[in-house]
Order: sequence, then structure tokens, then C-alpha cells
Amino acid sequence: MMLSNRWFWLLLAIVVGVLLYLLSPVLTPFMVAAILAYIGDPLVDRLETYKLPRTLAVTVVFIALTLIAVIALLVLVPLLEHQFLTLGDKIPGYVDVIQTRFLPWLNSHFDLGLQLDIATIKSSLQAHWKEAGGLAKTIMGYLTQSGVIVVGWLANLVLVPVVTFYLLRDWDHLVARIHAMLPRKSEPVIVRLAQSSDEVLGAFLRGQLLVMLALAVIYSLGLWIAGLDLALLIGMLAGLVSFVPYLGFIVGIVVAGIAALLQFHDVMHLVYVAIVFGIGQAMEGMLLTPMLVGDRIGLHPVAVMFAVLAGGQLFGFLGVLLALPAAAVIAVILRYMHERYKNSELYSG
Repeated sequence: MMLSNRWFWLLLAIVVGVLLYLLSPVLTPFMVAAILAYIGDPLVDRLETYKLPRTLAVTVVFIALTLIAVIALLVLVPLLEHQFLTLGDKIPGYVDVIQTRFLPWLNSHFDLGLQLDIATIKSSLQAHWKEAGGLAKTIMGYLTQSGVIVVGWLANLVLVPVVTFYLLRDWDHLVARIHAMLPRKSEPVIVRLAQSSDEVLGAFLRGQLLVMLALAVIYSLGLWIAGLDLALLIGMLAGLVSFVPYLGFIVGIVVAGIAALLQFHDVMHLVYVAIVFGIGQAMEGMLLTPMLVGDRIGLHPVAVMFAVLAGGQLFGFLGVLLALPAAAVIAVILRYMHERYKNSELYSG
């Protein structure tokens, strides 16, 4: 009987995996909505403690999150566009600085004999920059001419908020129904594993995302105060990759240091960059992570990166969305299996 149950669950897992692969384009907006509902559910629960009806609490949270997203897009998109245009304008100047300052210094100190054909590099960069602009125009033209793609994007833009709203409203009922369907014999273990998975995933999705956002703001403001032209672009990059401990700090300080050297041509601004990232790293370790994430995350950074890359390779964008929930559940199951093994006769004997 035990063997037949195992074959049943194995077959079910295979069927679910095949269905996810085949239906990934259709399931993507529903998965996005489910993640948004999962992130917003604690806020709705908190409002319910103030005697607000569930639907009203969902409406308040939904409107608030929508306004935050719209304001962020209206503010960030023009700023990032300006940063990219600034980068494009400054690349030829950066090439000049490398040619006239850094290469002679490297050759004189290390006898490398490095040479750059600056005219060829500039013409190549300008050509590629024009091609990038032409490619963007080509893609936009294709999208506007292809009615199916436009309709699909519009459908997703409408579908995601609608599904998010209904999932938020009925989240507790869905969880209760799933709970009621569990086999009574296995129900305590499944509930325990589900609660542990929720702690891990919630700590990462809610806490770590807030840490990343806070670090992006800290780095961007600090670099802007230091006078760096590409402050927002570098700060956003450093904040985005900071889900891996120290990676945001390393990437940010290296990129910002190079940008500062190319812009100011002095060592003093490297000190300013180091101060900015030192403050950010100290705030992350002493304030942001303990307050927003704590010690509940339980996902190794390498496991997170592997899960995201593997999910994207197997199922595309849907796989990227499923990667962290799947990694959280697998990590909890592996810890449970390790605990069972440590308490078994196989280990003690």
C-alpha cells in the first residue's frame, strides 16, 4: 500500500510538471497574481483586526499598492531613461579617459603594452547605440502591428489585478478548503511543513524585497550626494542583486568606483563611494535585515540563484516566478527529512 501511494504521488508530480510546461504562457499572469496576493494577505489580515470587513480591507490594500506602483513607475521610468541617455552620452568620454589616463598608467607600472584603437571603439559604440535604438523601434513597431501580442499584453494587464483582488478576498477560504482536503493521517505533518514553508517564503518575499528596496534607495541617494552622474542606475543595480549577501555591496562598489574614476579622475571620490557602501552595508547588517527579515529565511544564496536559473530554463518566466516558492518548500522538506533521519534507527545504529 505504501509503495502504491509513492507511485501515485510520483505520477501526480510528473503530470503537474508537464501541465506547467505546456500551460506556462497561460499560467504566468495567474502566478503573478498569486504572488501579489500572498504578499498582500498579511496587510489585509492586519486591517481585519481593526474590525474592517474582508472585502473593504482588500480594497484598501489593493488601492494603496496600486497607487504606490503607479507613482513608482511614473517617477522611476523617466529617471532611469535619463540615466541611460546620460550613460550613452558619456561612453565616448569614458573611452578617452581610459585611453589618455589609465592605459598609460597601467603600461608604465606593469609594462603591459596595452593599446586601444579609440576611433574604431567610438565608431563601434555609436553604431551599436544606434542599432539598439533602431532595434527598440523595430520591436515597438512589431508590437503595435501585431494585434494578437497587443491584445495579449492588455489582457494580462487587466487579468493580473482582477485575479489578485479575488485571490486576496478569498485567500483564507482557499487555504481552509485546501486544509479540509488533506488526508487526516498526514494532516499534522503537512500543516507543519506548510507553516515552515510560509515562514521561509514570507521572510524572503516580504522581508528581503524590502531590504533590496531600502538598499537601492540608500545607495542611490548616497551616490547622488557624492555627485555621481549614474547614481540611480548604479544604486538600483546594487539593490537588485543584494538578495545574495555581499553581492550587492561588491557589484555596487566596483561599478561605482569605476564610474567615479572615469567621471572625476581622482582618488578622493573613491573614498566617498566607499563611505556610501560602507554605510549601506552597516545599515543592512545591523538594522534592515534583523528588522525586516530576521533569521527565518533559511534559503542559501546559492540555492536561490540556482532555483531562479533552473526555473527559467525549464519553464521560462513562469519558472522564475515558481522558483522561490518551490525552493522554500524543498528546503523545508529536506530539513524535515534530515530531522527524521537523525531520529531514526538508521542514524543511531
